[in-house]
Amino acid sequence: MAMSLCLACGLTPAVATTANQSDATSGAAHSKLPKLVLAGPAAVVSYPLLHMMESGALSDYADEVTFRLWQNNDQLRVLLTKHEIDYSATPSNLPALMSNRGDPVKLLNISVWGILWLVSSDPTVHSFKDLAGKELLMPFQRDLPAVLLDTLLNAQQEQDGLAPVKFRHTRDAQDAIALMLTGKGENALLVEPTASLLLWRAQQHEGPALHRGQSLETAWREQFPTKAELPQAGIIANSKFSDNDELNQAVERAYAESARWCKNNAQSCAELVHRHIPQLPVEPVKEAIEGTRLESRTAIEARPQLETLYGLVAEHFPESIGGKLPADSLYGP
Repeated sequence: MAMSLCLACGLTPAVATTANQSDATSGAAHSKLPKLVLAGPAAVVSYPLLHMMESGALSDYADEVTFRLWQNNDQLRVLLTKHEIDYSATPSNLPALMSNRGDPVKLLNISVWGILWLVSSDPTVHSFKDLAGKELLMPFQRDLPAVLLDTLLNAQQEQDGLAPVKFRHTRDAQDAIALMLTGKGENALLVEPTASLLLWRAQQHEGPALHRGQSLETAWREQFPTKAELPQAGIIANSKFSDNDELNQAVERAYAESARWCKNNAQSCAELVHRHIPQLPVEPVKEAIEGTRLESRTAIEARPQLETLYGLVAEHFPESIGGKLPADSLYGP
């Protein structure tokens, strides 16, 4: 079952990009790899990977570092299983699913804690409770955002007696954007940078008046104050590297440093992203970076929040994590 982040926004980017690596050499005892392949969707969780590649952050460990875009979780699982990519951005449930199915991958960190936004043309809709009885465009079906939304709305309906939301499923986020821009949709749940991209396009083309509503994370904190944090995405190592502690630690450290750089230098990071993914304009990417909680913690540090989320998901959609909590060996680096 595809548990997609739907972060590629329906774009059709180039398959891979490559950055020049630093000429620096290392006196460390480890052997350098000829090539290291990083991967991710066209989303904020991937931006530090692009900075790592362009800055030569892993040049002590590999002669060449490249980045490959993936479109959905089914593709990601195949790429990881076949070892066509080494480290990748991932939705937080996928490592648990793969581990429980016998693929000994390693989750290195969680870096994205808030990425889902409500966008509306309806002036009366600002929060998720305002959606009661209304239609919501949904580019997600059985994936993690859908699980989180269903859980939130069901709790709100039970607590406040609200009318059900009418879901209108779209093929992908790009279809949702088109419907919103042509006035054929009033409300949509979107991830970043899709939400910022939609608002930017509406302004550029004088489309319907749209506004950013509540983030799902804010609504979640209000509804579930004891389960307030949502560990949504991080970095996974394929099984070939899952026991390479030195490299895993180096990747985790480099990612954390690049994540801080991206967050503190949103304009420069957006320009970097645009160089590698030209389909993403600088302005909405910058807004997406500024509006996303990009905070890298090791998977070991984030384990309590992950297990809380896994436990919640297992109650309603156990197949999305392989039916049980993953083993200790999943958590890295």
